[in-house]
This record gives sequence, structure tokens and C-alpha cells, in this order.
Amino acid sequence: MREQRVRANGIEINVAVAGAGPALLLLHGFPHTWRLWTAVILHLARHHRVIAPDLRGLGASTRAAGGYDAGTLAADAEALLDALGEPVATVAGIDAGAAPAFLLAMRRPGRVRRLVLMEAQLGQLPGGFATPPWWFGFHAVPGLAETVLAGHEADYLGWFLDAGTRGRGVPPAIRDHFTAAYTGREALRCAFEHYRAMPETAAQIAAATAAGRLTVPTVAIGAQPVGDALARQLRPVTDDLTAHLVEDCGHIIPLDRPEALLPLLTA
Repeated sequence: MREQRVRANGIEINVAVAGAGPALLLLHGFPHTWRLWTAVILHLARHHRVIAPDLRGLGASTRAAGGYDAGTLAADAEALLDALGEPVATVAGIDAGAAPAFLLAMRRPGRVRRLVLMEAQLGQLPGGFATPPWWFGFHAVPGLAETVLAGHEADYLGWFLDAGTRGRGVPPAIRDHFTAAYTGREALRCAFEHYRAMPETAAQIAAATAAGRLTVPTVAIGAQPVGDALARQLRPVTDDLTAHLVEDCGHIIPLDRPEALLPLLTA
């Protein structure tokens, strides 16, 4: 496995690449980097060329001033595939990585062999949460969360990492890496810009589903707290949908139950 920086869509994307075979693009969420996939990436690399980037503004990718809507993130992903010489890929996204994966499949279905979406809400499509989690609003207020949290990053991120694994936690090295990646006002700003772009992302998703259906074979994977809400959102707009619930699993499926996720990614 090698980690490199790739110029794509006007930014530098930090990406881990491993293995050879059909391409598998993995898009993480908050508060993660590409190392979210640490427990599965080498297993997947036995039969795939695994491409795991840091999303725009996160990890070691460019801390851009803007472009945090899912449409731009989808363009980032497509440009990354172009730069790495991959015309088509299976695309998997979790949390903040799910909406760009979805829009990439809607806008460029010929680029996506199979779509796997996990633990996310897709805009305002029917079937999702009636009330979003409390941190959505906190993160969305410009300048607020990064001001309040500066100097307290480890405690704040630790809450998400513990809650996202139902109290089991993540390996110390991964926890330390995530904390370092999200420490500092600018790192926090970029993380929260993903939330501040949610109204634009929701409008993009609504426009895409009004214009056509999701034709790519799609898998929806739920755990806690999203459960089957993502599948409920996808079912009315998707031609070929398979849904799975991972039992006794928190939101951070790739670190909490990697052994359950692996067969769902490769089926």
C-alpha cells in the first residue's frame, strides 16, 4: 500500500492505493480520514485496486476555501479516478462520503460498477430522519464550532469515536491519527464546511432524483443509529437495491464490525 498526493479537480487529494484488479473507491466521513478503512483495505486489496482518498479539506488533502457540497465532492472523486487511470469503479461511501458517491452514480452511471452506501442520510429524500442529529446544527453555524472546540478536539472527537463503536472504541493509533487530522481551527473549519454545504447537497440530490433514477446496482448498509432509514430513502428511486443491517454495530462500521462489512463490499 502506498500513500500519495494526486492533483484532481483543482486540489491535491491525499490517497492510499493498494492492490491490483477492479477498482474499488472508498469514501470516508466525519471525523475520519482514509484510515477509516484500515481494518479492511488489505483484505480488499487481494482482489481489487483499492483507492481510499482523504475527502476535500480533510486529512492531508487540500484545505480548500469551498467546494464541500456533494456535487463537487463527486467531481473530486471522478477526477481522482481519471488521474489514476480507472474508467470504472465500485464506489463505497459512508456518512459524509455517501452523498458524493450517490451523486457520482446518478450523474456518471457508466463510471460506477456497483454502489455501496452506509450509515448516511441522503438530503431530504423521504424516509430519512425527521429530526437531524444535534451536531448537524452545531457544525452548520459559520465559525461557531471551530471557535468553541479549538483546544478540545481530542475530547470532542473521542465522543464520536466511542459512540460510533457502541462504546468499544477504536485502536489507539487510529484515534490519535484522527485527532491529529482534526486538530486546529482550520482543520475544524474544513470539517464543518461539509455540514454547512448540506442545503446545497440536498438540492443537488433532489434535482438528480427528479431528473432520473439510480440505475447502478446498489447496496444500502445500516447499523446504529441510521438503521434502515438509508434503504427507505433509496428504495423509491433505485432500480436494483439490496439492503443489509449489521447487528450489534455502531455507526463506524469499517472499524466496529470489519468482518461483517467485508463480504458486503465484495459480494
